[in-house]
Order: sequence, then structure tokens, then C-alpha cells
Amino acid sequence: MDAEERQRFAALAKAVADNRDHQAFSILFDYFAPRMKTWLMRQKMTSSEAEELVQEIMIVLWHKAYLYDSTRSSLSTWLFRIARNRRIDLRRRTSTRIFDETDPALLPPAEIAADEMVANDDRDAKIRAAVEQLPEEQREMLRAAFFLGQSHSAIAEAAGLPLGTVKSRIRLAFGKLRKMLEQE
Repeated sequence: MDAEERQRFAALAKAVADNRDHQAFSILFDYFAPRMKTWLMRQKMTSSEAEELVQEIMIVLWHKAYLYDSTRSSLSTWLFRIARNRRIDLRRRTSTRIFDETDPALLPPAEIAADEMVANDDRDAKIRAAVEQLPEEQREMLRAAFFLGQSHSAIAEAAGLPLGTVKSRIRLAFGKLRKMLEQE
């Protein structure tokens, strides 16, 4: 593109920006749209994706031609930079939407067999019974930490105890639970 053509395109872009000149926009569209579509298709876009993106870019030209600065770059450079950025954005959006239907995180959990349910219930009953045998303060701290989801700091504040004491009692409770459950 020679200097004269660059100036001509800059003047047409200015006419679009200043006066919403339909004829100037039409000239720019007719020149740049097929070139951008070809370039986008070389970037591994389908024809319909490229056409859609070119339409988007030309809408940017129509609405934001005032942002183009002819002292910084040619109109061609400005438009192709927009095209490149929009293509990258489109790729990012589409790549994050694709998911693997066989991903275990997306599959419903497997049904638990009856014997496994009974075993789980037995284990839960043993744990509950062991927790009930703990001293009251240890039992309450375990419940607060693991059933209510409170932090050790919150438990210490609520109980009016030092944080180290709370941690020690919880650790002690775990030790006692482990011994009780290992004996059974």
C-alpha cells in the first residue's frame, strides 16, 4: 500500500468518524472486508466464522472510527490488529466452552451398593459412639471444627480459650478417637 492510498483510507476513516459518511464506509468495507476474510481463513477460521468476524470488525470501524489515529498506524494495520485481537478472543471463548462429556467430575456419582451402605452406616455409628465417649470440651470443639466448619480461631474466640489450647484439645480428641476405633 503506497503513501497516497494510506492517506486516502485515513481520510475515508475520518469521514466515517466525523460525518458517519455511508459512501466512505462503503468504500472501506469493499476494500478491507474481503482481505480480512481471506486473512482470517488463513488463520484456520471457517468461511462463516471469518465473515461473522469481519462484520464485527466493520461495525467497530463504523462506531469507533474516531479512535483511529493516522499518525500512529495505517488504517489497514489498525483494522487487522482489531481482527487479530477479536480472533484471539473468539478462540479463547470457544476453547473454554468445550468440555469432555466423559469427565468423571461431570458424571453422576455411581450408586452405592447395599452392602457398602450398610458398612458405611456401621462405620458412622461407631464414630458417633466414639465421639460421645470424648470429654465434653473435646467433643464440642470437634463438632464446631468439623460439623459446623468453624476455624480454630473462631472456636478459640467463642470458647474464650487460647488458640493453642483449642488446637491441643482437637488433636487430643483425634488421638483418643483413633485409639477407640482401632480397638474395635
